Amino acid sequence: MSHDSYELKAEARDRVGKGSARELRRNGMIPAVIYGDKKDPVSIALSRKEVSLKIHGGGFMTTTATIDVDGTKYQVLPKDYQLDPVRDFVMHVDFLRVSAKTKVQVAIPVHFVNEEASPGIKRGGVLNVVRHEVELYCSAGSIPEALTADLTGLEIGDGVHISAIDLPKGTTPVINDRDFTIATVAAPAGLKSDEAAAEEASDAAEEAAEEEAEGGEE
Repeated sequence: MSHDSYELKAEARDRVGKGSARELRRNGMIPAVIYGDKKDPVSIALSRKEVSLKIHGGGFMTTTATIDVDGTKYQVLPKDYQLDPVRDFVMHVDFLRVSAKTKVQVAIPVHFVNEEASPGIKRGGVLNVVRHEVELYCSAGSIPEALTADLTGLEIGDGVHISAIDLPKGTTPVINDRDFTIATVAAPAGLKSDEAAAEEASDAAEEAAEEEAEGGEE
């Protein structure tokens, strides 16, 4: 299941704009907005340190939170955040109002297990991850922490498709028109070279045999 929900303290922002945002950041705060649920957006200020800890702690975008804005509490799900491109600190966060039953679209990370049980990987095959995350529709109150892809029995050339993933109840992939690929077990570069060399040698042998046969006929 998802990470435990948490609470953040926030202050309402009366002033918005670049000047106000710069002043907030100088004081260790960041601007943020709560929107959605057909209600007016709420502009707030949050502790940059607290938000940074949550982001770097993992699961930030898939964990619901309670934001206490001067005594009024909002159930939210982070939808986006911006980082300073140079100094890499949090600049702004967008939160979506939710309830436990609100359907949301979230990107869930994929964890790969049982590599040691894959004959293809044992032979030197390389796990080629096509999708590190899968977009799902699910209820805000039951967002999975991760999806598990089992590599047991996979040979070189085999792949893991979404149909092989055990999705939590009540979740559906955003892509629903095909059985898309999550990962494949690819041949290592050395093996590819050996196979190519073997094919060339076989072709050369066939050509030599054909030439010899033609010479005998003459």
